[in-house]
Amino acid sequence: MKIAILQADAVLEQFQPKHGNYPLMIADLLRRAADRAGLAVEMENFAVFEDEYPVDVSDFDGYVISGSRKSVYDDEPWISRLGEFVRLIHTRRIKLVGICFGHQLIAEALGGKTMGADVGWGVGIHDYDIKQPAWFMAPGTESFSLIVSHQDQVVDLPDGAVLLAGSSFCPNSLYTIEDHILAMQGHPEFSREYSRDLIQWREEILGPEKYAEGLASLENELSEQQVGDWIIRFLRGREDV
Repeated sequence: MKIAILQADAVLEQFQPKHGNYPLMIADLLRRAADRAGLAVEMENFAVFEDEYPVDVSDFDGYVISGSRKSVYDDEPWISRLGEFVRLIHTRRIKLVGICFGHQLIAEALGGKTMGADVGWGVGIHDYDIKQPAWFMAPGTESFSLIVSHQDQVVDLPDGAVLLAGSSFCPNSLYTIEDHILAMQGHPEFSREYSRDLIQWREEILGPEKYAEGLASLENELSEQQVGDWIIRFLRGREDV
């Protein structure tokens, strides 16, 4: 299986020696999950925020869009082009996974709505309740927990989207469109250490209460392995069709 990582931003330079960059984080998550599934995966990165794209959309079996410090409604040419590419992937029914910014961009590109949330920043580990189980989840799954780092949220889902999970803080946290699009607000690829560094870097922006809550939450349970398995199962596709 060939997967393209669509990189929508770069990790801050001061954090890269310790944490690496977003494509490496995503590739590590997917490779570990593929190994558990006994699946061979090839991955290639395209820095779409610098206008790098595959020659042909059909060259890959699936795509994963990373997070970004940008907002999907920012008036920047590369964001518009990425939206067009999402619509092309959707038209071709090629597998597509969106994480954070990617989750929001898919919604915006396909007729939904993303905007700054009144609740402000979400940081640290957040818990989500499963509203509707999906075929790629383990039977009996009722909730999961992921690291988050966002202040924008999907407020209106695109046509055809099925809401799978949410929370009181972020109601539209996980959705699918048919069997080819999976979008999530949380970051299964982030480590606790990277989240801690981001929270400390944003201490003044977050304010004392959210800063303290975010750091404390990093001691909570985390479902990154479980969600990594979901992504690989989704990209592989249903085995019963």
